[in-house]
Amino acid sequence: MLGRFPQLGNVVTRVGRGLRGGANACVRAGLDLLFPPRCADCGEEMSDGADGVLLCGDCRLLLGPERCTWCPRCGAIGVDQSVTPQGCPLCRDTRLAFDAVVPLGIYQDRLQEAVIQMKSRRGERLAAAMGQLLAQWRGQQLAELGAQLVVPVPIHWTRRLQRAVNSPEVLAQCLGRHLGVPLRRRLLVQTRPTALQSKLSPGQRFQNVRGAFGLRGKHHLEGACVLLVDDVLTTGATASEAAKVLKQAGAARVVVAVLARGQGATRRS
Repeated sequence: MLGRFPQLGNVVTRVGRGLRGGANACVRAGLDLLFPPRCADCGEEMSDGADGVLLCGDCRLLLGPERCTWCPRCGAIGVDQSVTPQGCPLCRDTRLAFDAVVPLGIYQDRLQEAVIQMKSRRGERLAAAMGQLLAQWRGQQLAELGAQLVVPVPIHWTRRLQRAVNSPEVLAQCLGRHLGVPLRRRLLVQTRPTALQSKLSPGQRFQNVRGAFGLRGKHHLEGACVLLVDDVLTTGATASEAAKVLKQAGAARVVVAVLARGQGATRRS
């Protein structure tokens, strides 16, 4: 019968979808009553998760300030009094390929613990919650940068096998969804393994990642503004090397979103 009346079939389909959506909402509400959402960081029950960020109020305040000031060039937090168009004392003498950084907080205390925990076997839920918090608290600043696509900083496949969670990719997915910007998770690749940046001096870090990134296939980014996403930025060496590859492919600007800003100097010496 529906085949003879296609309009009626379309109506039935739409009604069915609406009923299923309503039923799913009712199921979710019922599950929230039976199993209240728990904070992805401390594990405590949450009284309200309506904003979609699965972090309790106490953890949000400990993981990153809702409002803070930072150097727009390198993301160093709390240096606004000494910022010039060339950057702040931590970055103005360093050549960086990216154009701006938006951080959530300083790489210390609970935020540092969360970044480390995100990479563990059970860290995906926490990584998603941190991405949601970054999107909520820094969404306006990120939107003002005008990114047209979101790209996570890639991890070499050998290190990816050691990590249970690819946290930059999870963060990038959250930001892309929040900003309404397409995610290109396979655009950048790490072409060779590198030493752990945390064990190197600033100058060694830039040398360590030199030539370590490439594009998968042929991509033309002429005039595009790319949002590059990572979990931690300290010297900016990794983000700068990745940004260099994106600009060689035609990107006009590369801006960086990062959960934690290590407050070390960016100088290479």
